[in-house]
Amino acid sequence: MRIVRLLGTVLGTTLLTTTALLAAPAHAGTTGTPEAVSLDGPALRGSLDAVHEAGLYGVFSSVRDGRERWTGASGVADTATGRPVTPDMRQRVGSISKTFTAVGVLQQVERGRIRLDAPVGDYLPDLIPGERGREITVRMLLNHTSGIGDYVLSAFPSLAQGSAASLEEERFRSVRPVELVRMGLAAPATGRPGAVPGSYSNTNYVIAGLLLEKVTGRKASTYLTRHVIDRAGLRHTYLPRTPYIKGPHARMYESWFGRLDPPRDFSVYDMSWASTAGAVVSTTDDLNRFYRALLGGKLVGKASLDEMTRTVPVSGIDYGLGIYSLELRGCGRFWGHDGAVFGAGTIALSSRDGKRQVALAQNLMKYQELDENGSPKRHPIDDALAVHIVRALCPDVPASGINHSRLTRTLRFDQLSH
Repeated sequence: MRIVRLLGTVLGTTLLTTTALLAAPAHAGTTGTPEAVSLDGPALRGSLDAVHEAGLYGVFSSVRDGRERWTGASGVADTATGRPVTPDMRQRVGSISKTFTAVGVLQQVERGRIRLDAPVGDYLPDLIPGERGREITVRMLLNHTSGIGDYVLSAFPSLAQGSAASLEEERFRSVRPVELVRMGLAAPATGRPGAVPGSYSNTNYVIAGLLLEKVTGRKASTYLTRHVIDRAGLRHTYLPRTPYIKGPHARMYESWFGRLDPPRDFSVYDMSWASTAGAVVSTTDDLNRFYRALLGGKLVGKASLDEMTRTVPVSGIDYGLGIYSLELRGCGRFWGHDGAVFGAGTIALSSRDGKRQVALAQNLMKYQELDENGSPKRHPIDDALAVHIVRALCPDVPASGINHSRLTRTLRFDQLSH
C-alpha cells in the first residue's frame, strides 16, 4: 500500500485536510500589521482566511519585504473552546530543523573539524562501521544521497499496516538518537551512496546531530542553541526537553488520512523521536529571521553558503545541504524548507537575498482522503495554501500565472517521498 511511502512525511508538511466545519467564524483571529505599500495587506488577509474557509482549523503567517512586515492568523487554536490562533504562536516546525542542524555542521566545517567529503566512518566508526562508513560522506548525509533508509516505520510500526495506533502508543516514549540511527541502518537501503537522485531520509540528520556532538563534545541541542539559535537572534526558538510546548501555541490535530476521526490532539508529545531531524519549536517570525541571518552570511560564510545551495534532485525537489530551492515562474527562486510532525505543519521560504519571505504554520495535518492507489487526493486547502504563498512571495504575478500543482507538490514533498 502506498501509505508506506508517505511515512517519511511525518517530519515534512502534508497540506492534507479534513472537511470538518470550524467552530469559529471564518475570519476569527485574523490580524495584521499596518500595511506597507509593497505588502498588500488585504490580499494577504483574504488569502489566509481562504485557507481557513477551505477547512483548515487554524493557520498563521508572517510575510516580509525588506523592512516591511505583515503578520496574520485565521481560524482556531482549539476546536473545543474556539480560542483563536494568533501570529505569535509557537509551533513544532519538523524538518525545518534540518536547516539548523546543517548550519551547525557547516560551522564545524569552517573550523576544520569536519570535512564535507570525508567518510562519516572517520568520525563515527562504531555507529556506521564497515563499507557504509567508508562510502557515505558527510555531504551525502546532508543532501540525502547516502542511501540510508528512514527509521519512521520502525519507530511507529502500526503505520505499515495503515493504522495510526502507534502514534498514540508512543506519545511519551523517549528514544535515544543512536537507537533511531540503528533503525534507519536496518531499514532497506534506498540506493548506493552518492547515487542521484537521492532519497529523503530523517536518519541522515539524526546522524548529523551525533556527528556534531562528536566533534564539539557537547549535546547537539546545547551547541545549536548557542551557535545557531542565539547567534541568529531568535527569541522564541528552542529544542524541547519535555513533551510540552513552552509559551502560546495552538493545539495540533492529526487526522492521518481519516484514520483518526475526529482528528487527535497531539500537542503534548515526546519529540525525542525527531531528534536533530525535526524537534525544533519556533514561530513564523523567528523562522523568517533565521533564514535572513543564514542567507545574509551571519551564521556561515560565503563558501559554506555556496555549498548549502548546490542542489541535487531528491524525491522530486532541488535539495542542497539542509535547504531546498523552489522556482516560481515569473517570480524567481526561493530557498527554505518545510516540516511536519503529528498535527503541525510549517513552511518557510525566502528570496536568495533574504528580502522577500513567508513563513506559514497550520494545526491540522493529513486531512485528505487517499485514492485507490494510496495517494492523497487533492484538497481545496492545498490550493488555498498555494495561493497565500504566491501572494506573499510574488505580489506582482497573477495567481493564474503560477503552477499551483507544482507548488503544492513541493510543499508536501517530505510527505510523498517515501
